[in-house]
Amino acid sequence: MNARPEPGHFARARRDRAQGWVGHSVSAVDTPALVIDLDAMERNLARMADFARSHGLRLRPHAKMHKSAEIAKLQMAHGAVGVCVQKTDEALALAHAGVTDIYISNEVVAPAKLARLAQAVHGLPTRFAIAVDSALGVERLAEALVDAGVSRSGAIDVFVEIDVGHGRCGVDAGAPALALARLIQNHAVLRFAGLQAYHGSAQHKRASAERDAALAASEAAVRETMDSLSAAGIAVPLVTGAGTGSFVREAASGVWGELQAGSYLFMDADYAANEADPAAPVFEHALFIKTAVMSLAEDRAVCDAGHKSHAIDSGMPTVWWPGGLSYTSGGDEHGILRVTSGQDELPALDETVWLVPGHCDPTVNLHDFAVGVRGGLAAGQVERLIDIDARGALA
Repeated sequence: MNARPEPGHFARARRDRAQGWVGHSVSAVDTPALVIDLDAMERNLARMADFARSHGLRLRPHAKMHKSAEIAKLQMAHGAVGVCVQKTDEALALAHAGVTDIYISNEVVAPAKLARLAQAVHGLPTRFAIAVDSALGVERLAEALVDAGVSRSGAIDVFVEIDVGHGRCGVDAGAPALALARLIQNHAVLRFAGLQAYHGSAQHKRASAERDAALAASEAAVRETMDSLSAAGIAVPLVTGAGTGSFVREAASGVWGELQAGSYLFMDADYAANEADPAAPVFEHALFIKTAVMSLAEDRAVCDAGHKSHAIDSGMPTVWWPGGLSYTSGGDEHGILRVTSGQDELPALDETVWLVPGHCDPTVNLHDFAVGVRGGLAAGQVERLIDIDARGALA
């Protein structure tokens, strides 16, 4: 009898097969595949780094978007002070892969998760930070660090998250945030590092005026909280937040000192649908799904990239095509392509079609690696594979 393959055998075999594409034309890439246009990504990287530098701001991009230690290190090599993540295991995956400064910009209250983080604080050279919005979160964090043998003063930076309009995590502005800051200061292993102030839903308001109004309310909440802490004799070292849809406004406020934008690096279809801000750098699409036509009818082409290859929470992908094509759902494994005007033509059977995902973050999380292409999608070559180190790190 043939032996049963070891766990992970086929995943390794898929990656080994993909490694064979390196050095060859992009036409060699099997479909569906997650592809990064490296030239576009690097231009986006440089433009955001230049923006932060010219405004005297720290840049801490969100690595939950790309989940890659290689890309996180690239961002830090271009001036980022570190990266953000949202999950404990995302932080640990990147830390074990050599990323040296990681902020969990999210609440963690589960003892098991905090114990894993505390062991990393104790045993790894990475500098960690975390957000809190409850007394329980503060107390359990301090307890986990002590239990792990962490005794140095200010071993982890702690940011108090305030709700600046999203209605998700965060305490109310003013007195509730002050109470948490005081509690943090009661624990020697913790260091009050400032305020987490991120308005998630403002990122996707299409009209510039709507984003302006949302961020004006966010700024008011931050200033109220800073005034409360100042009156109590507590300095606020840093206000961190901002996203790809709003960072120009936070930068102009004089309040935020650190930008957490992440999607700018890849620019998905949802962000591209926003009204452009003239003060923002121009970011290019750099993340694509390579797909191919697998079936053809008079009124449609069917491609081999369905929902298992791209996220649909922010809508269907757009089609990167010289004519007009639309993409509609064909299910898990199929996408339906149709022409959008009488002047356009359907692609041929087995012809390559490129999709721009609606939402980059959960799309990346569906893949074990991305294919890095240099020289453009049409005639470029595969330069390298980029591992998605924190893929599936949801805890």
